[in-house]
Amino acid sequence: MEKFNVINPSLLLAPFVKYYWVLETEGDSVVTERTISTGCMSLVFHRGSRLFSSFGNDLQPQSFISGQTKFYTDVTSTGNINMIVVVFQPYAVKAFFPMSMYEFHEKNIAVDDIGDPALNDLKKRVLDTVDDNQCISMIEHYLLNRLHSFDEYNMKRIDAVVKGINEQPMINVTDLSQIACLSNKQLNRVFAEYVGSMPKEFIRIVRLQRALYLLQNSANENFTQLAYECGFYDQAHLIKEFKAFSGYTPKEYLLVCDPYSDYFSDPL
Repeated sequence: MEKFNVINPSLLLAPFVKYYWVLETEGDSVVTERTISTGCMSLVFHRGSRLFSSFGNDLQPQSFISGQTKFYTDVTSTGNINMIVVVFQPYAVKAFFPMSMYEFHEKNIAVDDIGDPALNDLKKRVLDTVDDNQCISMIEHYLLNRLHSFDEYNMKRIDAVVKGINEQPMINVTDLSQIACLSNKQLNRVFAEYVGSMPKEFIRIVRLQRALYLLQNSANENFTQLAYECGFYDQAHLIKEFKAFSGYTPKEYLLVCDPYSDYFSDPL
């Protein structure tokens, strides 16, 4: 038995949270899935068995913040799964936490290690609560209380930069600096602080997600045309990036996975 639900955030949190998702499974079979970079940081609560991650070769923390990553990971179930996940807008986690989001880069940092008593309390209450809607309500209450006095002007800058990346497949860092009215060096610093990765790396992630989105809607996509539409230099560049981010060439990926973009798709 499997239950998967996607839940919209409240209107007040919609500028910061893309959505919440809840996954519950029952059964003794061991399932392994490959996860790749989505372009969004997330807050994860394991209310059931934790997942084993090949990235750290260990169990994921019971509850943690997942940073931006450019590596793929194989995650394996170790029992019944019961997860609630907060998926943030790419630029928005900074609104809730005072540190640089780059501190989470390539890491899953346990809630216990973040040093936020209110977040520790939320973790305990979510793990002890069966009702999903009640859990989402508690999470939203925490997030609304955590909205702090961040640099709104810089967030608007990075929001505009992310929109530029989303809308222009061939965009580069110099173009983004012009959008943000910052030097390349300043953009790298502010972007990493808000998004949790460097701009060049994030462009690569979005290119891959765009390719997945197009394949999701047309599995017979010509790879040369796909490379052009997604901002890759050529088909060889597409294949190289697919291999780096997923461990598969595009053809191999289509044989083992149904293409789906967590970044561009609207799951609601």
